[in-house]
Amino acid sequence: MNLNFCFADASLGLPEDIRHLKEAGYFDEAIRLLDLRMAGEDSDRMRRNYMAQREMLLRTPHEYPYSMDAALAQVREAIPDFTMDELRDYMDSGRIAWHFVNGEKRLIASFFGTLEKTVPAFAARLPQKPEAADQQSHELLDRTGRLNRAVTVMRKKGSMSARIRMRATLRIRDGSFVPGETYRVWLPIPAACIQQSGIELLSFSSPPAYVADEHAAQRTVFWEETMTENHPFWVEYAYTHTAPFVDPLSLRADPVQPDFDTGELAPHIVFTPYIRALCAELTAGVTDPIEKARRIYEYVTTRVTYSFVPDYFTMDSIAETCLRTRRGDCGVQALAFITLCRCAGIPAKWQSGLVADPESVGSHDWAMFYVAPHGWLFADPSFGGSAYRAGVPARHRHYFGNLDVYRCVTVNGYQQPYDPAMRFWRHDPYDNQVGEVEDSKRGYRRFEVEHDTEMLEFREL
Repeated sequence: MNLNFCFADASLGLPEDIRHLKEAGYFDEAIRLLDLRMAGEDSDRMRRNYMAQREMLLRTPHEYPYSMDAALAQVREAIPDFTMDELRDYMDSGRIAWHFVNGEKRLIASFFGTLEKTVPAFAARLPQKPEAADQQSHELLDRTGRLNRAVTVMRKKGSMSARIRMRATLRIRDGSFVPGETYRVWLPIPAACIQQSGIELLSFSSPPAYVADEHAAQRTVFWEETMTENHPFWVEYAYTHTAPFVDPLSLRADPVQPDFDTGELAPHIVFTPYIRALCAELTAGVTDPIEKARRIYEYVTTRVTYSFVPDYFTMDSIAETCLRTRRGDCGVQALAFITLCRCAGIPAKWQSGLVADPESVGSHDWAMFYVAPHGWLFADPSFGGSAYRAGVPARHRHYFGNLDVYRCVTVNGYQQPYDPAMRFWRHDPYDNQVGEVEDSKRGYRRFEVEHDTEMLEFREL
C-alpha cells in the first residue's frame, strides 16, 4: 500500500478523546491511545485515516519549537526593547501561529520570518542589512519593477516568453546519510502544460533509473542507488515558458459549463458547512462563472494575509483553516481559491513548481480555473494579495486570469503520486517542488535533505 494515499481518508478525523489530547499538545499520549484504537479497527478507511493521523501527531510538535520565553529571547537579539506584551499581541491577532505542546504554548518555527515579512512596523525595527538574492522569497520579488513590466508587456503583446535553463540539486545531509543503504531519489523537472514547451533534459549527475512522462501530474526524474559515499543528485534542464494574457472580464461564458474538477478532494478540498456558507455569500445573486471566480479571488487576496505555515503534512483542512484564520502561504491561499471555486461549480485545479526569476529561484503554488468556451485561466492569490497590499491595482487585477513568465511548472495536479511511487511517507504528500528521498526503511524529512535550484540562463524571447 502507498502510505501517502492514506491522506485521502484523513478528513475522517480523530476520536474525541484523542482529539482533545492533540489540541492540548499531549502527543505521546494521543499516539498511545491511537495505537490501541488501530489494533481493534476493522474499517479499512478508518485504519488509513488513523495511520495518517498518527504520522501527523508524530511530526506536529517539531513544527512548534519555541516557548514564549525562547521566542522573546530570539526577537530581543534583533530588537532589544521588544516586550512580552508585544509578542502576546501578535499571537492574539493571529500574526503568529502556535500550538500547545504538553500543555504549553509553543510558537511555530517560522514566527520571526512571518513577522519580518508581513508586519512593516516589526520589520522597520530590525537592523537594516542588504539581503542576498538567494535569500529572497518569491513574495519579495513583486516589490521590484520586474513584475510590473511583465504586466505591461503581456497586456500589450498578448503574451511573454522566455527560454530558461536551470539546475536542480538534492543531497542527503551527512548526519542522516547511512553508508551502504539503497536510496531512491526524486527531483522535480519541467512538465508539459499550457505554458511550457521545448523541454530538454540536458545532463544528470548520473544516469537516472527513470524519467516520468512529460504529462505526469507530478513530474520527476528518479534514481535508485546503493551508496557507499554521500554525493549530490542533480539534473540540468531547459524549457520555453510562455505566459499568455487574457482579460477574463471581457470574456463571455457559455450558458452551460462543464462539471469536471468540481468535486471534493479530501482532506483539504472539502465543502464543509463553513465553506458552503461562505461560497453562497460571495456568489449570491451571480450566475456568471467568471464573476463568481472574480469575487472569490477578491475575497482571498484582500482578506487573507501571507503567513508561513507548518509543513502541509501536519495540517488539517487547509482551505477551511485558511478562510477561518485568514492567513496562509501561497499554497494555502491557492487551495482556498480552488475549494471555493469548486464549491461554486467552477472547475479549478492546482498548478505549482518554481518562481524562476533571473536573480533567484523559489518554490511557489497557484491555481487554475476553467470557463467554457475559453478553457483554463490562471489565478495567483499570493501574488495578487501582495500587489493589493502594495497598492498596485493593475498587478492585483492581472493575477486574476494570468500569471507571468517567471515560472517553472513541475506539477499539474494536487495530491498525486510520483512515477514511480514512493513506498514510505513523503515529506510533502501533496506537492512536488524540491524532491524526495527514501531508503529501504523510511522516507526522509525536509530537514534531512539539502536542495537547491540554480538559475543558469534566463533569456527573454
